[in-house]
Amino acid sequence: MRTAYSAMHMSDGLVNAPTSLVFGAIAIAGLAVCLVRARADLDERTAPMAGLVTAFVFAVQMVNFPILPGASGHLLGGALVAILVGPWVGAVCLAIVLAVQALLFADGGLTALGTNITNMALIGVFAGYGVAVALRAVARRSRGGLVATAFVAAFVNTVVASLGFVLEYAVGGSGGASLGAVFGLMVGLHALIGIGEGVITAATVGAVAAVRPDLVYLLRGSRPVLVRRAAPAAGGAA
Repeated sequence: MRTAYSAMHMSDGLVNAPTSLVFGAIAIAGLAVCLVRARADLDERTAPMAGLVTAFVFAVQMVNFPILPGASGHLLGGALVAILVGPWVGAVCLAIVLAVQALLFADGGLTALGTNITNMALIGVFAGYGVAVALRAVARRSRGGLVATAFVAAFVNTVVASLGFVLEYAVGGSGGASLGAVFGLMVGLHALIGIGEGVITAATVGAVAAVRPDLVYLLRGSRPVLVRRAAPAAGGAA
């Protein structure tokens, strides 16, 4: 039952019109700041990576994984994009994914697009990146440390993004459920979804780092534990 999870991909009518307008304005303001700051992060490495990350998140979000009987989840992608291309570019990438899904696939309501962008592209991305930065020393130590950091950041990103929905429902919820029930359902389900999110994020970040660690935004400026060794020269010289 996708609807058990789709409260994160909010549909029309879950919050009232004034609340939708307020968080729509927050989404627009937040994305405007991200666009300005993203210009400094976009270079010959980040720009192609941003396109690949956007396409990857869009594709993976279309695939659900079961978490409980009758409930399923899919990748949010906040920590993933933040670790690979940075929070400013990552927020823009995820906002593009959410807008395309709402406009072309009816995944999330049009009036709820602002709340969805606020929760997943702003709150989720920056929560995940904050955790990743806090654990950056661990991530730079080894590939295992990077994978563990990605898992934890993705788990936290998922749960914190769900709290964004709880806040919006507390401000102007019109779904008929009590706030306590909404809080318990959202946090409980997204704690489970966060495990799947963590596994996918850790596997993806680890795969990129294994081939091109220089493309991982979180590792910029790190010394070469994760950097590929140069191929030995002819005659066996290292």
